[in-house]
Amino acid sequence: MMPISSPSADRESAFLAPYAMRSDLSAGRRYSEQTHPYRSAFQRDRDRITHCAAFRRLSHKTQVFTGDSGDYHRTRLTHTLEVASIARTMARALRLNEDLVESLALVHDIGHPPFGHAGEDVLNERLADCGGFNHNAQALRIVEQLEIRYPDFPGLNLSHEVLEGQRRRAKSLPPGTQGQPLLEVQVVDAADSIAYDAHDADDALELGLLTVGDLNQLALWREATDRVSERYGDLNGLPLRTAVIRQLIDTEVSCLIEVAESRLSEFAIQSVEDVRNSSALLTAPGELAAKKRELQAFLFAEVYRHPDVLKQRATSTAELGQLFDHYLRRPERLPDFYQQIGNEEGRARAAADFVASHTDRSAREAFAGL
Repeated sequence: MMPISSPSADRESAFLAPYAMRSDLSAGRRYSEQTHPYRSAFQRDRDRITHCAAFRRLSHKTQVFTGDSGDYHRTRLTHTLEVASIARTMARALRLNEDLVESLALVHDIGHPPFGHAGEDVLNERLADCGGFNHNAQALRIVEQLEIRYPDFPGLNLSHEVLEGQRRRAKSLPPGTQGQPLLEVQVVDAADSIAYDAHDADDALELGLLTVGDLNQLALWREATDRVSERYGDLNGLPLRTAVIRQLIDTEVSCLIEVAESRLSEFAIQSVEDVRNSSALLTAPGELAAKKRELQAFLFAEVYRHPDVLKQRATSTAELGQLFDHYLRRPERLPDFYQQIGNEEGRARAAADFVASHTDRSAREAFAGL
């Protein structure tokens, strides 16, 4: 890695906490580049991610609901933006590097194939004999190899810190790596979980898979409803639902910020090295963690395993599996770029890379054309 000299060092020094990751202390990039006159290293990372093709495709990749269920529920792109929003709020409260946090959030789901986790499971089965398929690892392939946007290097040449955060998600850190992730990485992981808790419930209500009465059985939802009622009085329908969703997010974010501030003080965290050498600083305390587990277990049983969702999943996985098999048998049908990957890494990996690059819509169109 080549070191990065940040043009924003003075601004970061003035505003960031001593335990935040400053861009001028970055371990650099794999391929050396000149410093930008007015953007820091992590700002450039953010911009490269948002302008790449794989990020744009997230707008047409579903998250949980893979069928034609309307336009209300989240896509991978809207989920990603919601995670980034929550993470930036937490980062600002803790005086962390918001540009790094945003970059980590924007890249975290960029490796998802079409049809959400259903598509991921299909590709993982097909690649069982050659390393499997994991969306976190695929994100690294995209930003290090598959995106071709610059004449000087493959991929996006992101900073070491963004890549390290994604490698921790993919569990592909170099052997011997020890210590905790940066606090910016911990913030994004927490924001991802918070977004799932609130927004999957919201989408399920909109699609009629759940009722408010179903969710009122759960402590986290019921307590959020009580707080909304105390503030606004009697609400019903959509106004109540959206107010409760906001309260769910606020409850979790506020609790985690308080926990982090307490632990930062208790452990006298004064540097990035202190963060790495400490225990996890941004985890839900016992009571909140138990309520989150209750909500997530309920969503898994009643939403992710709902008969309508499973029916959609079965159709989508069957189509994606046949599409993969087609390209495996007929590698000449792959674009030249992916044929080259096939020559270097094998047909299965090339077919998976190409199929994973599809959106839900383009995957269905390709299947229809077989």
